Amino acid sequence: MSYFFLFVAILAEVAATSFLKLSDGFTRAGPTAIMAVGYVVAFYFLSISLREIPTGVAYAIWSGVGVVLIAAIAWVTQGQKLDAPALAGIALIMVGVLVMNMFSKTVGH
Repeated sequence: MSYFFLFVAILAEVAATSFLKLSDGFTRAGPTAIMAVGYVVAFYFLSISLREIPTGVAYAIWSGVGVVLIAAIAWVTQGQKLDAPALAGIALIMVGVLVMNMFSKTVGH
């Protein structure tokens, strides 16, 4: 269940970060409010996941998956360009998260 909570936290953080861009420096009330709620939800569910997942592992998954999802969303919805080095870096992040989860004894399943 802890990994489910971490997944919810990641999705909330990705949504919040996407709305951070749309808030236009906190000048637009709607996106700013959604962003704030998203971060509160994200940190709440992250804190619950930390009851069973080691902090370093949870944060590595949180940041790795978050970076990949935010880059993909920005590419699709905001026209952000991703060149070959950016895509290679994103692939390395994904591989790192997978290696840690599949092979590390630190990760408890």
